[in-house]
Amino acid sequence: MTSAPDTADLQAEMAALRAFSAAVGSDPSLTQAAGGNTSIKDGDTLWIKASGTWLAHALERDIMVPVEMMPLLAAVEADDPAAEQAHRFTIAARNPSGLRPSIETTVHALMRQRVVAHVHCVDTIALAVRTDAVAELGQRLDSFNWAYVPYHRPGLPLAKGIALHRAQRPDVLILGNHGLVVAAESVAEAEALLRTVKQRLRQDARPTPPADTERLSQLAAGGYRLPTSDAAHAVALDPTATKIAAGGSLYPDHVIFLGVGSAVAQPGETPADVQSRIESAPASILFPGLGVLMREDASAGADAMARCLADVTTRIPKGAPLRYLSEDENHELTNWDAEKYRQKLDAAAAKR
Repeated sequence: MTSAPDTADLQAEMAALRAFSAAVGSDPSLTQAAGGNTSIKDGDTLWIKASGTWLAHALERDIMVPVEMMPLLAAVEADDPAAEQAHRFTIAARNPSGLRPSIETTVHALMRQRVVAHVHCVDTIALAVRTDAVAELGQRLDSFNWAYVPYHRPGLPLAKGIALHRAQRPDVLILGNHGLVVAAESVAEAEALLRTVKQRLRQDARPTPPADTERLSQLAAGGYRLPTSDAAHAVALDPTATKIAAGGSLYPDHVIFLGVGSAVAQPGETPADVQSRIESAPASILFPGLGVLMREDASAGADAMARCLADVTTRIPKGAPLRYLSEDENHELTNWDAEKYRQKLDAAAAKR
């Protein structure tokens, strides 16, 4: 239980949290689209970002949802499936928007500190997808109170994995094949900790040549377009990155917004050829040596994740041992109601 701050202090911290959230949400190296979330505890109430909303919008929209923390924690401890449905613990009278709390609400509730930030930092992910992640991270985080949590599906499975480290009261969590969590007693401390950890985990992306946008534009006729960010092309312009992407799915949000794995065109193929060969219309297609094309109706979330794929894969060294999500892990993400809700919100936002 966290002691309740006075009203003025809470209002000041909430304002600081909104500013912090907007800054994190506007940095694609930390957060992409509706991914990532922040929270603050007010006694037994947990204020957390709503599922499907963007941290980048924190200063212009009401994206925080109040949740009763103690019943939620009791559900986690009892291994109650209700813990997967955080919206059942919202305080309706203080939630006029009717939005659902983040899929990751249990992560924030389990952290004992007052302020928590969960981000999909590309530098972190580039390490967290490796089978030797613990050894690599240990060299960089030796002075921190940190813990590594192997991959679990977001929701109750991930909560149970984090709960194993609760007595340690870590300030930093590295989530295998997923991302980074930092926790502190104030927004300012959480912001400083995030900045320091990100610097410790920094890996420079390999430089790539420019994309052949003229050729890509020719190929795009018939249902595809260029990505919104030129940075997204890098995954197809760096042979190591292309090979890594072709190997499968590395983290959950890729599966949710781009689908399982990556579609890589063979020499001379058009988007129609790729679709015919794999019997689907992928959200993105990698054309080695040329760049990337996005399906015309791809959402803003898909575009953000296309850039994330490039940012992550160009930071992974050639020959690094990798852990891809299994077929079962991909399946449980694509068939999970909580993620279907987030996809629905993303699709609706794309039409505005």
